[in-house]
Amino acid sequence: MSLEKQTYWERLSKDEIRKKVFAALSENIDFYSDETIGVPGSHLDPEVFRNDAPFLAEAPYLSALVRNPNHIGCHTMGASEPFFKGTHQIEQELIQMCAHQIMCGSNEEEFDGYVCSGGTEANLQAAWMYRNYFMRIIGCKASEITILCSSDSHYSVHKASNLLGVKIKQVQIEDATRILTKDTVTQVVDEALAEGCKAFIVYANMMTTMFGSVDDPAIYTEVINELGIPFKMHVDAAYGGYFFPFTQGEHGLDFRNPDITSITLDAHKMVQAPYGTGVFLARKGWMDHTGTPEASYVQGADNTLIGSRSGANAIAIWMILMTYGRFGWEEKVMRLERRAKWLSDHLANMGIEHYRMENSNIVTMRAAQISEDLIQRFGLVPDDHHHPEWVKVVVMDHVTRDRLMHFLDALRENAYISSE
Repeated sequence: MSLEKQTYWERLSKDEIRKKVFAALSENIDFYSDETIGVPGSHLDPEVFRNDAPFLAEAPYLSALVRNPNHIGCHTMGASEPFFKGTHQIEQELIQMCAHQIMCGSNEEEFDGYVCSGGTEANLQAAWMYRNYFMRIIGCKASEITILCSSDSHYSVHKASNLLGVKIKQVQIEDATRILTKDTVTQVVDEALAEGCKAFIVYANMMTTMFGSVDDPAIYTEVINELGIPFKMHVDAAYGGYFFPFTQGEHGLDFRNPDITSITLDAHKMVQAPYGTGVFLARKGWMDHTGTPEASYVQGADNTLIGSRSGANAIAIWMILMTYGRFGWEEKVMRLERRAKWLSDHLANMGIEHYRMENSNIVTMRAAQISEDLIQRFGLVPDDHHHPEWVKVVVMDHVTRDRLMHFLDALRENAYISSE
């Protein structure tokens, strides 16, 4: 894979990271010493969370938690609350890093985005944005807008349908390959049009949560463009956004694809950031469709779904990515990918039917071949807790080869392995 300038960021030393975060915090309001009395917020309660603990001087993330910066609003869109301008700048830098250097946005293009509570919120933000666009600009009714996604898509798309009053249509994937076909997409699109659909919100997956499978967005766009129906496409990369771009250089699921307008990332999965660290990215101008002018007391208003949110979460993601740099992060990801392939090869040799998307770190096995004792012992996650057909292993840092070998040894003793 050729490595262009925009896909490269240098690692920083621990000391450089510490200095930058503390410099940003110094530009924020200091609730302990400043005379400001009108802000509806404060530092964490010092009776419970000490602000004078000596170790905080060497702990930028924990210091940010204690100082409690509010990152309400979207800081890539102009004016933001001046009380937290220092850490807002770190979030802006993080958003541009993700949009340009991971999701390959052109250096000539600007992007909006924010650190949200997780992939679910980011997927809701996308549907909200496109629903408003279709209603206000195209003139559709909410009931004339349909979410189009695969049957492997995350459950948050159903939340979006429920909350926003738009319909949803799922395309069934092939069981063994987990892929979409043009015929099945065409069938579902025709059904939606027959029910009065006039616009589609398309969700394409970059590594699904259960299988690590990846959609080909061209299958959606080819079918919809042939019919001339308006659509906007969002990529759900909540699981794969910090993994797949580093193992698969050529694909159609980032901002190099002009049909893609927004992307979900989720740092509390592969990045190992604290829970509550999703990322929403969008091409410039699209978040204008989610403005809330009634938030008049917030400088710069608020175009986000969540409103107030912890600035420490943005700092956590930035710190992790800058600790590794592009090449360090790629090495980490490739190590996990190789470990997953090693597991897949062993399962194949044992006759265990399983699915692993090439370049993925998720290995999903047929539940019928795995004993219930092993599922419970190793915490294998099922696709359905009531009627499981598949159970999965997610190869992360803590899932070492030693641990996987224990699983394989137990599998040889207890699994329902075919004798053929």
